[in-house]
Amino acid sequence: MSVSTIKPAKTWSALLRVAALRNVRWLAFYAVILVCWVVIFSMSQQLPGGGIVALSDPGFWASICLTPTNASPFSLFGMWALMSLAMMMPTLVPALGVYDQLGDCGAGNWRGFAALVGGYFGIWLIFAMAGSSAQFFLTQQSLIAPDGSSQSLWLTGGLLVFAGAYQFSTLKDACLTQCQQPLTFFMQYWRPGTVNAFNMGVRLGALCLGCCWALMALGFVGGTMNLVWMGVATVFMTIEKLPDIGRYVSRPTGVLLLLAGALVFGRAFEII
Repeated sequence: MSVSTIKPAKTWSALLRVAALRNVRWLAFYAVILVCWVVIFSMSQQLPGGGIVALSDPGFWASICLTPTNASPFSLFGMWALMSLAMMMPTLVPALGVYDQLGDCGAGNWRGFAALVGGYFGIWLIFAMAGSSAQFFLTQQSLIAPDGSSQSLWLTGGLLVFAGAYQFSTLKDACLTQCQQPLTFFMQYWRPGTVNAFNMGVRLGALCLGCCWALMALGFVGGTMNLVWMGVATVFMTIEKLPDIGRYVSRPTGVLLLLAGALVFGRAFEII
């Protein structure tokens, strides 16, 4: 980071203005996350006896054209984008917090804040395309139910084992390490300007994707956009990125996933 980019605040009014803008942008950020979760939850209330369980009801998904014979890739993409936004934005909070602190020195501003978020989510939109395409294909092959959950023990076991093994991979470790050290990240890649903030957001999104995509794929086990799975996965991925805690949960989770996959394969082979 260049020293020339740091501009000290000159007056109390300037400090108050900076604080007000910070509050507004954080409120907007959390409002977007809240709206996504409210929209997902409210969708479940549209069925008789709606609620969290309704999102796991195949009738709900059938009502929005996600049956094996009549799946809409555009509807699927919209739902995956909503799911990605609701689940992955909370995991960006530590990095955004560091960016905001740098803004106290004049190194960043609200435009850079918005650009950083935009670049980050752009990567997850690409993931949403891949996830929705995978769901469309698997649904057409009758490998997953209308609620997005696996109907095949082989698919379930394979996803669990792969996600478990990925927790021990070099790529996972490299991406997670950078996600856990946002200050180091910004010191390494910082460039002034809104466009560069967007580029840093893209880089952060790519690191986050490398860290979390295998866990996100487990939605095909629990049911894509199932609120229970979404909530648990969001909390876990957020905790995993905390440097003081994350290193203690990542690999033990990998062991648990491998064991779960082994049990599923045991059932597939009719050993268990």
